[in-house]
Amino acid sequence: MLLVVDVGNTQTHLGTYDGDELIEHWRFATVRESTADELGAALRNLLALRGLAFGDIDASIVSSTVPQLRPEWTAMARRYLGHSMPLVGPGLKTGMPIRYDNPREIGPDRLVNAVAGYERVGGACVVVDFGTAVTHDVVSAAGEYLGGVIFPGVEISLEALSERAAALPKVDLTPPRGVIGKSTVDAIRAGVLYGFAGMVDGLVGRLHDELGEFTTLATGGLAGAVVPHCSSIDEVDDLLTLKGLRLIWERNQAD
Repeated sequence: MLLVVDVGNTQTHLGTYDGDELIEHWRFATVRESTADELGAALRNLLALRGLAFGDIDASIVSSTVPQLRPEWTAMARRYLGHSMPLVGPGLKTGMPIRYDNPREIGPDRLVNAVAGYERVGGACVVVDFGTAVTHDVVSAAGEYLGGVIFPGVEISLEALSERAAALPKVDLTPPRGVIGKSTVDAIRAGVLYGFAGMVDGLVGRLHDELGEFTTLATGGLAGAVVPHCSSIDEVDDLLTLKGLRLIWERNQAD
């Protein structure tokens, strides 16, 4: 089986593939101070929950937006899985031409999403990832990575609001009763959910003005909370990044 690992700033999402079939996937909180041994213990426990073990993993690949965890994941693979774990970044073949001023600046998760999005729709697309940041990544009809948009994510915004406005409470993302909040909590929920949905829709509209027609895909841990209030999202795929990791791994086996 193939282990695919997407290390985000807030959550780590990993899964196991048997061929092109996703067998299992899990999410756990990203801890930036984790060592290779701690990651190995976490992986062993997650695999055991599904009756799997290290010996079932034949290969692996990792994408990490947290630089200090990149060597820890690759060291974990060498120590406990017995193989080298490719790291998405410079030197790894993606099959996608990059039209970006400095390709090394692109977050690996953004590139993985772009690869998966283009593979899914077979044409021009924008992938909106609702993670720690909300990113819009743009792929041309010819399969070129063109660039994108980044703004602070939902959780960051909620934390900042709670920290900087002492009288405002922390809230969850339960859908509000309407746009007009009848309580402070509902007012915050309405502002965050409808506000982020409006921001996404506005940016997608501007991208259409600039690029013409494309398919808009959504992914990420908080897509389920915001996308129901958006009008510009064509498809939702919470597993898009894991699929992109599998595709990139496969493209590097042909050499």
